[in-house]
Amino acid sequence: MRKRVSVFNKSVSVGVILLMASVFFICSCGPQPIKLYVANNGSDKSGDGTIDHPFETLERARDEIRKLKKEQEGHKSFQVNLREGIYFRNSSFELLEEDSGSEDEIVVYSAYKNEKVVIHGGRKIPLQNAQKVNDADVLVRLNSSVRNKIVEIDLDTEEIHNTGELRPVGFARPFGPAWAELFVNGKPYSLARWPNDSTVKMGKVIDKGSVPRDGDLSNRGATFEFTTERPLNWKNQNDIWISGYFFRGWAEDAVELAEIDTLKKIFKTKQPSLYGFGSGLKFQRWFVYNILEEVDEPGEFYIDRKTQKLYFYPSEEIEELEVSMLEKPMVSMKGASNVHIEGITFECSRGMGIYMERTKNNLIRNCTFRNLGMVGVCMGRGIKPFKDLVHEGIGEPESEKIGSYLQHIYMDPVFNREAGYNNGVVNCTIYNTGAGGVHLSGGDRLTLEPGYNYVENCTIHDFNRIEKSYRAGIDISGVGNRISHCELFNAPSMAILLHGNDHLIEYNEIHHVCQEVHDQGALYYGRDPSERGHKVYYNFFHHLNSIHATSAVYHDDGACGMEVYGNVFYKPGKIPVLIGGGMDNTYTNNIFVDAELGIHVDNRNQNWSSGTIAKGGIYDQRLKMVNYQKPPYSERYPQLTSYWEDDPALPKRNIVSKNIFYQVKKTFKGNKDWMPFMDDNWITDIDPGFVNEEIMDFELKEGAKAFEAIPGFKDIPFEKIGVNN
Repeated sequence: MRKRVSVFNKSVSVGVILLMASVFFICSCGPQPIKLYVANNGSDKSGDGTIDHPFETLERARDEIRKLKKEQEGHKSFQVNLREGIYFRNSSFELLEEDSGSEDEIVVYSAYKNEKVVIHGGRKIPLQNAQKVNDADVLVRLNSSVRNKIVEIDLDTEEIHNTGELRPVGFARPFGPAWAELFVNGKPYSLARWPNDSTVKMGKVIDKGSVPRDGDLSNRGATFEFTTERPLNWKNQNDIWISGYFFRGWAEDAVELAEIDTLKKIFKTKQPSLYGFGSGLKFQRWFVYNILEEVDEPGEFYIDRKTQKLYFYPSEEIEELEVSMLEKPMVSMKGASNVHIEGITFECSRGMGIYMERTKNNLIRNCTFRNLGMVGVCMGRGIKPFKDLVHEGIGEPESEKIGSYLQHIYMDPVFNREAGYNNGVVNCTIYNTGAGGVHLSGGDRLTLEPGYNYVENCTIHDFNRIEKSYRAGIDISGVGNRISHCELFNAPSMAILLHGNDHLIEYNEIHHVCQEVHDQGALYYGRDPSERGHKVYYNFFHHLNSIHATSAVYHDDGACGMEVYGNVFYKPGKIPVLIGGGMDNTYTNNIFVDAELGIHVDNRNQNWSSGTIAKGGIYDQRLKMVNYQKPPYSERYPQLTSYWEDDPALPKRNIVSKNIFYQVKKTFKGNKDWMPFMDDNWITDIDPGFVNEEIMDFELKEGAKAFEAIPGFKDIPFEKIGVNN
């Protein structure tokens, strides 16, 4: 993370201060909300919701608000104050349309005076109930060097009877809650695996299994060789899972092992993987997990689901033990609008933090989401819940089912996810989640009505603990939504996955993502020429992986219509900008620093990807779905109406103008007819005039050489990028 001068450290005029003071005075003189209180030592029966006699549960406070609304004319503002403590949940706290406020009189659920309030979806284990292992049958299976360090918990004693089931997770598989997880001192432990911190090269593939991508849904697992002696140590072969990049470098997957032949050294899997299995490429590697014998590294755990015993290797002195339980959202808001949730921590759950559907003007502010099995916040229905056809099996392939499955894989074409309007996630921290950070949606793709939903000033990191491929820090879809002033980092895959139209991505700092995956971008979208109108302004992409084919901005497979303006790309991956056959993408007023390459453009739709533009192919289907030749698409995007007459296989109108390429070894790769590279770009090894490159302050000084080298180059407000404290 870089050192940054906060925008709030700038001098503020007396006039602005007086204006702010007058606004505060006016607001403070308005109608005061009716205040209710909730505390762990309260009572739903005898409490009246006052600070001295609080309610015990959120439901009781919610129901009191419903009653007061009926008793009094018109809406009233309400503020539910949660007193300090941990509030355990075994079900969702539900807010419905009747629980809404109004635009002038909102309903607030918040921590009282910044007290520490935790909504908890699990069970705390008394420390005395965690004992050293003394079962001889278990000890003999453990590595002799760690036998006296492994601790066990009897889950039946703790009344934890549902530990969930491991399931296939990975590229193109549906979202779902996690299984039971262990958290020690607030840190997530990982399922015992081998190797502990690396992967193994894929051996010879005997049978790549059925390949759903090619239409084979016969549900046949793969068979392949392994060369290590390690599996010979595993006494029990049940419920062992293998994860890796089995065929494609962007498609991480995890399936169950059906058989381990220790004599022939062969693995057989129960389920296939989307692209099948292969060997020989550098990223085709694997590791195995959920094995008792592999609890040999601090921070690992294993659950024996037959005996209901949990085993783990502590990494430090144990102060707190927690096991996740709740699979449903911790808070479910369906139709509830004008509700604020503020200052609360959501943690230790198998599912997600807050779910919103058909809502408007809701605000999630100053909250923390951590140690969750899925995402922190989901606006809208997210990915359409297609069944995992490969996992369940369907018998003989049927074209309709194959089409549905592949449609799910490459982009769920839901036009209105019922996410509502003008909902925001602001000043929140999201980390140690299982499958992404935020699902941001809203608006209607058929009418191009914007959603105006937003994620602002949030820090999101370490968000792929369980699922890696295409589980972004922020998954943005719909129309007219915004991501601004966020910092996203520490992830094996992408930071932002984009679908839809007319989104604004601005003032974000994105770094140390795509650390594991091959052929992917920190900001990624593609495979639908109707998805246009995006603006990417004033973002800072830095320290992206150069080992794999990693990009900062990836316009994949014909992606069109994005304006990229005023961004800074520093150490921005192997292929900082990749335009894969698309059109109408413009790069203006950007700064590229310290890179092997600047911009790559190719004509893939004229060769190996030509099937995408075939009649009846994926582009044709998606254009027809939105009636691209009729309003509003024909009016909003005039060039789209003649898409098929405009030789769609040929990249065009991808203009590169007024950019700085400083210490970039090769600025451009591709045919300049596909992407006009204007003479007004400046390619230089001379310092353009940065304030301080050593501390990554790429603001340009007054009178910097860049302004002389590129007449009309606009100063990038670098000090405003990222989270504002």
